[in-house]
Amino acid sequence: MNWYPWLNPAYRQILGLHQAGRGHHALLIQALPGMGDDALVWGIGRWLMCRQPEGLKSCGHCHACQLMQAGTHPDWYRLEAEKGKTTLGIDAVRNVTEKLYHHAQQGGAKVVWLPDAAQLSEAAANALLKTLEEPPQNTWFMLSCEEPARLLATLRSRCLLWHLQVPDEAQSLNWLQKQSTASAEERMAALRLAAGAPAAALALLEPKVWQQRQALCQALPAALQGDMLTLLPVLNHEQAAQRIGWLCSLLIDAAKWQHGAGAYITNPDQQAAVNGLASLLPAAAIDRSLRHWMACRDRLLHVVAVNRELLLTDQLLGWEETIKPAAAGIHL
Repeated sequence: MNWYPWLNPAYRQILGLHQAGRGHHALLIQALPGMGDDALVWGIGRWLMCRQPEGLKSCGHCHACQLMQAGTHPDWYRLEAEKGKTTLGIDAVRNVTEKLYHHAQQGGAKVVWLPDAAQLSEAAANALLKTLEEPPQNTWFMLSCEEPARLLATLRSRCLLWHLQVPDEAQSLNWLQKQSTASAEERMAALRLAAGAPAAALALLEPKVWQQRQALCQALPAALQGDMLTLLPVLNHEQAAQRIGWLCSLLIDAAKWQHGAGAYITNPDQQAAVNGLASLLPAAAIDRSLRHWMACRDRLLHVVAVNRELLLTDQLLGWEETIKPAAAGIHL
């Protein structure tokens, strides 16, 4: 499990509460993907399980630490949806909570981790809520969720909400420089596209993923001047929502450019494309385009069994009709 330097403040503060006897039995961590909340939970869990902690560190030598390192500790429970499913059902929750009321197999703490609490069905959330209201002794719950507002209000009220804040951009860029050979502008673009989450930015800079983003940026100018459907092969992918996000970021950058805020664009490595968009489309067309693409992305993410290719085709044809009058006769 990788540890990240920006986790240190949260780790120290949370364990400080435990050392002072004020540790909350249910910790709800709000974190963006790529912030390393899984590593934070793992570190806290190891400390709670350790039978001989050394200050803010687990000893690494006791039997509990050895079991945690091997991933076989019987009192560490991970609750998540089965592979291929998006919902965590009530049976899985009941199966774990029943075990919690028995004596810990190793005689120490019991820890339950939900990597994505938003997966809980309503019934599962209510079942978990009952346990959170009357938790067994020396039992700790740790939930991660990008959008806590999606959880039941009653469930949130039983937890201590901990927002894992993204680190300072300079700190993140310094870390990325040590991890990647990408250019400074590319590292900054990746970090901003990842909303400031460094590990997500590093994953985005992986050659296969970054090349896909570059392909979209390169195809966009020609598509705006010619056949918009040439963008379909670039967008029609399992990660179509992410690619639409890249497109939306370019549109937002074009709006910034038009208002003289070019120093704050998300894609500093694509200034020519951003400038071209800003020159080609009036502000109203950029605004309409952005709204339509965000609605398309929302349908991809939330409409069950949506026909992705058909949706994208319809969106591209509609976009062409929207911008054709504004783009006529202008070249990028």
